[in-house]
Amino acid sequence: MIGTIKTRSAARVFGLALCIASLATGSSCKAAPSRPGVPEPRLLPGDHERTLRVGGRERSYIVHVPPSFRQDEPTPLVLAFHGGATNARSHMEYCGLNDKADGAGFLVAYPNGTGRLPRVLTFNAGNCCGYAMDHDVDDVAFVRALLADLRSEARIDAGRIFATGMSNGAMMAYLLASEMADEIAAIAPVAGPMGTESASPSEPVSVIHFHGTEDHNAPFEGGRGDGLSDTDFYSVRHSIDNWIALDQCPTSEVREELPDIADDGTHVIRHTYGPGAGGAEVILIEIVGGGHTWPGKDVRRGSLGRATHDISANDMMWEFFERHPKAR
Repeated sequence: MIGTIKTRSAARVFGLALCIASLATGSSCKAAPSRPGVPEPRLLPGDHERTLRVGGRERSYIVHVPPSFRQDEPTPLVLAFHGGATNARSHMEYCGLNDKADGAGFLVAYPNGTGRLPRVLTFNAGNCCGYAMDHDVDDVAFVRALLADLRSEARIDAGRIFATGMSNGAMMAYLLASEMADEIAAIAPVAGPMGTESASPSEPVSVIHFHGTEDHNAPFEGGRGDGLSDTDFYSVRHSIDNWIALDQCPTSEVREELPDIADDGTHVIRHTYGPGAGGAEVILIEIVGGGHTWPGKDVRRGSLGRATHDISANDMMWEFFERHPKAR
């Protein structure tokens, strides 16, 4: 159930500052006129923090609104889930999806997980992780409530709702593809496999998975990672094989070695399977020598291994998302 919603917008603060500056110089301060017949926008460009109640818990997320946003026009949405023991704001600053959203014109929602500490949060994505898993938090219900909340403020394009995430957040993207295939068109997990033995989507969901072969936190071949989660991870192959079957893609692959652009000790191989049912596609982006990192972004901590700069996960996933909307 959705409860009280609170919004904080950097855009509104910026607009107020401009208004005060105008008054100081003797200019008038008026809102820009809206188009006839178009309601005043409730979400202005910028970052908004919103809260809602789900299952007796207060939950929150940040939504980034691009400059091109129009309340009366259908807008794509990307759900971007943080890794374990981090939070929405940290992930927003790390992954850099806001820049891509501003250029391409989509909304990005950054959900916060749950935890004992306000900035150390996890999602319940099956066999991982931490507080959320231990307390059986229903994060799928949270995402459904989040979508309902956003739909009260914006016209979300029903055929273009996508999910990505880092590590534990990647596992959450896989869970949504299984549990919310009616809503999610495609996913782009980064450095995190499925957290379940199997999946049962109601319809095809396209997948592009990014993973480093030297990822010691969520090992490429599966098994115990070096992180704090104490998770016995499924392998990347387990995830890819499951979704090849679920999306009815051919098991034969198209293998392509991508150009080495940066001298960073990594090499990228793209494995493509498809088309499958309804044009679905499964792609594995294997980052040889890559660590527990977001492709195209610098490493936050040295212990996480190498980050490739041969590709941009943000550019590649958005190109993939654009090719795989859900038929409506």
